[in-house]
Amino acid sequence: MTEEKKELNIRVFSTSACPYCVTLKAFLDEHGIKYEYIDVSENQEATDEMVKKSGQRGVPVVEIDGEIIVGFDRERICELLNIKE
Repeated sequence: MTEEKKELNIRVFSTSACPYCVTLKAFLDEHGIKYEYIDVSENQEATDEMVKKSGQRGVPVVEIDGEIIVGFDRERICELLNIKE
C-alpha cells in the first residue's frame, strides 16, 4: 500500500502590485505547490476575511490548513510545506 501525500489547503491573499506577493507566488510555483490566489484589491469580502484572520491589512497573507502567516516568511512556509532548501 502506498502512502498518499496529503494535499494541503493553501490560500494566498495578495495584490498584483505587491512585490513580496509576486515573490511568494513565484516561490510556491517553483516548488510545484498548488494554491488559491485571492486578489484582495478586487474583492472586499476577501479583504475582510484576511483582516479578520490576520489582524492586519498588509499583504501577502498565506493560509496553510488554517494557519496564518503574515508576509513572506520563507522559513515558516518551508516548515509547514516540508520544503527542503
